Amino acid sequence: MTIVSNLFRSLLLTALLSFLTPLLLLGVGLVSLLGVSYIPGVAELGQLGTAQLLTFLSIFGDGYPIQGMLTIGITCSTVAGLFDVFNFYLYQDLRGH
Repeated sequence: MTIVSNLFRSLLLTALLSFLTPLLLLGVGLVSLLGVSYIPGVAELGQLGTAQLLTFLSIFGDGYPIQGMLTIGITCSTVAGLFDVFNFYLYQDLRGH
């Protein structure tokens, strides 16, 4: 029973961290670009970067940037969960032999 509970605990932690990491990185990038857009002289660069990032996110979200961020987060979480399950399987196989 402890093997299964270890798998689920590891899988939950991996999925949660892998979901939050891209959201935080995209959020920090967006806030940074918005902050740069208020600085005179480089305001156009910040506005252009913000528009490009929002366009990128809206591509993944069917026109909605928030939905695009969630799609990227769920995809990263799924891939990390699959890697975690594979690692768990590989570790169990090596330990058995």
